[in-house]
Amino acid sequence: MKLNIASVCSLTLLLVSLMWPFSSSAENELMPGDAAPGFELIDQYKKTHKLADYAGKWLVLYFYPKDDTPGCTTEACSFRDDIFKIHELGAEVLGVSLDSAESHAKFAEKHGLPFSLLSDAESEVAEKYGCLTSMGPLTYAKRHTFIIDPEGKLAKIYRKVKPKKHVAEVIADLQLLQSDSQ
Repeated sequence: MKLNIASVCSLTLLLVSLMWPFSSSAENELMPGDAAPGFELIDQYKKTHKLADYAGKWLVLYFYPKDDTPGCTTEACSFRDDIFKIHELGAEVLGVSLDSAESHAKFAEKHGLPFSLLSDAESEVAEKYGCLTSMGPLTYAKRHTFIIDPEGKLAKIYRKVKPKKHVAEVIADLQLLQSDSQ
C-alpha cells in the first residue's frame, strides 16, 4: 500500500477527530492539603448530604462511572465488606456517580450496600473534583477516591483505582493518616 501526502493528511485528520471526543476535567487538579470542594447531593433515599454534614469526621468520597457495572460493583461490594473496619477508624463512606437516585436505590438494594450513593445527575460535583470525563457522547465520573480529613481538607487522593485492591489501600491509608495526625 502506497500512501501519498493527501492520504497521510486524511488519515491524520481521521485520527485527531477520533481522539477529540475523549476529554477530561483536570484543568484545576486538586492536591492533598486543598480544601475539599463543597457539595449538596441526594442519595438513593432522596436524603440530602452536604460536605458540612461530615465536619469533624473522616470521609471517604469515592466517584465511580456507572451503577451495576463489573468494576463499580466490585468496588462497592468491597466497601460494603469492609465497612466495619472503616467505621472503626471513625470514617464514613459515600459513593458518587452521575446515575439517578432511583438507579442508586436499585444498585444499593441488589448488593446490600450499607452506605449512601449520591446522585450527581448535573455533573457539578464530579467536575469540581476533577472526575468528570467524556468519551464521545457518554459523560461519566472517573473512578477516583478522596479521603477528606475532619477539618475538610483532602488528605489523600487516588486517581488510579483498581477495584479489587482499592479498599485495602484506603483502610491502610486511613490508619496511617490518623496515626500521623495524633
